[in-house]
Amino acid sequence: MPYRNGLERSHKFTFALLILVSFLSFSPMTMSSQTLTDHLGYAPGTKLIIVHADDLGETHAVNAAAIKSLEAGSVNSASLMVPCPWFPEIADYAKSHPNADFGLHLTLTSERVYYRWGPVAPADKVSSLLDENGYFHHDWEHNQHIKANEVEIELRAQIERALAMGVHPTHLDSHQYRLIMNGKELFDVMLRVAHDYKLPVFVNRDWFADYPYLQESLGPEDIILDHTITIGPEILPEKWNEFYISALKNLKPGVTEFVIHPGFDDEELRAATRERSTWGSAWRQRDFDFFNSDQFRQILVKENIKLITWRELARTAARK
Repeated sequence: MPYRNGLERSHKFTFALLILVSFLSFSPMTMSSQTLTDHLGYAPGTKLIIVHADDLGETHAVNAAAIKSLEAGSVNSASLMVPCPWFPEIADYAKSHPNADFGLHLTLTSERVYYRWGPVAPADKVSSLLDENGYFHHDWEHNQHIKANEVEIELRAQIERALAMGVHPTHLDSHQYRLIMNGKELFDVMLRVAHDYKLPVFVNRDWFADYPYLQESLGPEDIILDHTITIGPEILPEKWNEFYISALKNLKPGVTEFVIHPGFDDEELRAATRERSTWGSAWRQRDFDFFNSDQFRQILVKENIKLITWRELARTAARK
């Protein structure tokens, strides 16, 4: 899930770093991590993680790696990119595995140079989201042209297509965090759509300092995770496992989502991502390798870390 250039440059929010800052205060309108842990049936101080695979539907290699990880139990949640060419394959898998924890990775950009995708909604209804060739824009570096009403049309179209193809999502998140970190108007669109479909949105309380409108918009029905851990371009390949091992050994209590990008470093994925090494085929193979390793499983046991899913979180929200 490549991020827009501004985020990569930001010293405030560098995704290469381990995000472990936990705010001691929280909005009175939302559950604290203590309450969320209690609602899930765990003792205070329990370390809970979601191991979440992004970008399913992008390529067959991504789908295959995610499916293998899910079936091995090393990944326990994932999100699907409805506009992408290989979405039908993963949708068919989701339909035949109704208990799997699949969300929708709401997608409004097409960042690859040669491997592109466009809208689910009719192009004339969402023209501000599209480039001159009818694909989603590569990025939103200058996002003043994006129309919020057209964003809403496309989000609803993606959800409706997923439902029509037998996918029953457990949550929503945003490809490249476009809907989270591009202002209150677009976040409110995402939140409104999520509420209409009674789905939780992936939001992290660590983001409130840089994006205060998130906290302003969230209400009592919304779930807020405590931490997010992901890996970025500053982490060298030889430091990959070290990064994840340190993250797990220093995990704080509460609910943490590991956002990972498993894939197979094969000819297909190398071709699809050949213009960049970040979030490319080798990157995704490294993620697959670590989270399917005995070392990862042993750390979970040693550190007494529990795996949970968005499905469990959604049930918690329903009981509130």
